[in-house]
Amino acid sequence: MAFELNPDPGFLSRQALVIRRDIINMLGRAGSGHTGGSLSMTDLITALYFAELKHDPTNPAWPDRDRFLLSKGHGAPALYAVLARTGYFSVENLSTLRQLGSSLQGHPDMNKSPGIECSTGSLGQGLSMACGMAMAARLRESGPAYRVYTLLGDGELNEGQVWEAAMSAAHYGLDNLCALVDCNGLQIDGETCRIMNSEPLADKWKAFGWNVISINGHDFNEILSALARARAAVRQPTVILAKTVKGKGVSFIENQVSWHGIAPKPDEVKKALEELK
Repeated sequence: MAFELNPDPGFLSRQALVIRRDIINMLGRAGSGHTGGSLSMTDLITALYFAELKHDPTNPAWPDRDRFLLSKGHGAPALYAVLARTGYFSVENLSTLRQLGSSLQGHPDMNKSPGIECSTGSLGQGLSMACGMAMAARLRESGPAYRVYTLLGDGELNEGQVWEAAMSAAHYGLDNLCALVDCNGLQIDGETCRIMNSEPLADKWKAFGWNVISINGHDFNEILSALARARAAVRQPTVILAKTVKGKGVSFIENQVSWHGIAPKPDEVKKALEELK
């Protein structure tokens, strides 16, 4: 039975708050991981799993399910929290993040955790795999063609493979493919505009033949509207360029590049959770 979706923005905001608290607790307990990027993508992935994707937590291998690939695999804490909150596994399991033998590794592993479509973490590869899945959907002899979604980071767009995949998706007119880019403006070494300036992103994606939608990545009305427009696209893949804040929701983490790959200490966990009431 497919998961019951709820597109109400108020409901989604409440779920996103729960997810952010889960992320802080998970990373604090693990003592390592990627805090800033997990928090910036929270609203996007919450909207996908609670309001957009056709999926069934009781049957992760359901052939008719939509597929989601987390290309920026270091954002795994946000994905794990959403999977737990939608019923793929126990919420209590979140406390095992990054522990030896846990199904919740530092990057998603499709062989360990239910709901993971592919193992990711080597940046730049998610869009290529998503293209393959979208093409495979067209070859099905029975059942509806599923949709494929992938989430990339803006720093990840430095990878040349992303643009090869973008060119391929447009060439084959993969209108069942939607890429979301978490445009938080920061990557591990600093500001994306200084490390490798990819702007103007919208113009680049348009030049590659994509349907381009630019939004506020923390506004659920805009996110849902963009996803609806993506479903309506014909013979064009869609990219949603979502402007976000790295570390969104926690004042001392927001827009701080130093929080790219570190976890909060116990006192910081307490302070963060106070802000996420």
